[in-house]
Amino acid sequence: MGTWSLDPVPLAAAAAALVLYGQGFARVRRRRRALAGRGRAALFAAGVLVAVLALVSPLDRLGEDELLSAHMLQHLLLGDVAPLLLVLGLCGPLSVFLLPQKPLRVLARARPLRSLVSFLLRPTVSFAVWALAIGAWHVPAAYDAAIAHPALHAAEHATFLLAGLLVWTQIVDPTGHARRSPGRRALFAGAVLVAGMGLSEVLLLSAPLYPHYAHVLHRPLGFTAAEDQRRAALLMMAEQIATLATAAALLLWSHAERVAREIAAA
Repeated sequence: MGTWSLDPVPLAAAAAALVLYGQGFARVRRRRRALAGRGRAALFAAGVLVAVLALVSPLDRLGEDELLSAHMLQHLLLGDVAPLLLVLGLCGPLSVFLLPQKPLRVLARARPLRSLVSFLLRPTVSFAVWALAIGAWHVPAAYDAAIAHPALHAAEHATFLLAGLLVWTQIVDPTGHARRSPGRRALFAGAVLVAGMGLSEVLLLSAPLYPHYAHVLHRPLGFTAAEDQRRAALLMMAEQIATLATAAALLLWSHAERVAREIAAA
C-alpha cells in the first residue's frame, strides 16, 4: 500500500494519446476555433489522467493484494469514468482529426478495418461486447486468473476500456450524426445500467465469490471478505447511477423537449 508504479506501457500509451489529441486539436482549431474549445481538451486530458492514475497509483496494488472494493474502483475508473471523459473530449470534428492525415487516409482505405469498426459500433454489438466483458471477467475463476497473471490482467483492463468506449460512443454520439435519437440513446444507457445492476446485486447478495480475496488475512479498515464484497457492489451501483442514470435522464429530457417542439409545430 502506498507504492506508485512506473509501468512504461500505460505511461507510453497516455503520452501517445495526448500527442495525437494535441495535433488533432491544433488542426481543428486552425480551421475553426469554435469547434475545438479548451473544455473539450480538458475533458480528454482528464480521461487520460483518470486511466493512468487507475493503473499506476497505489490503488492498483491495493486492489490486487488486499481489497476487492479497491479493485472494483479501479475497474470503474478504467471502464466507465475514463471512457466517458475521453468520448466527451472527442465530440465533433475532433473525433475525425485524432489521427494525422496520412494514417487516416490509409485506415480509410482499409476496408476490413472499416467494416470491423462499423460492426462494433452497432448498438446491439456494443452492448454485447460490454456485457460479455463485464460478465466474463467477473466470473471468479477468470477474475482470480487475471490477478495471478500480469499479461491476462492487462488484457482485462484493455477490454474494460474498449467496452466502455463503445458504450459511451453510443450514448454520447460524439460525431453528432444523430443516427439514433436521444430517446433511443436513453434506452441504451438504461439497458447498460440495468445489466450493471444485475452484477452488483449478485455481488451484494452472494457469499464471498473470489478465493483470492477470501484468503487475505489483513485487510485495511478491518473489513471481512463479505463486507469488502458488499462495498464493491455498492460502489459499482453508486458509480453507474451517477454516470449512466444521469446520462439517461438528460437524454430523456432532450427527447421530451424535441417531442414538445414537434407537437407545438404541428
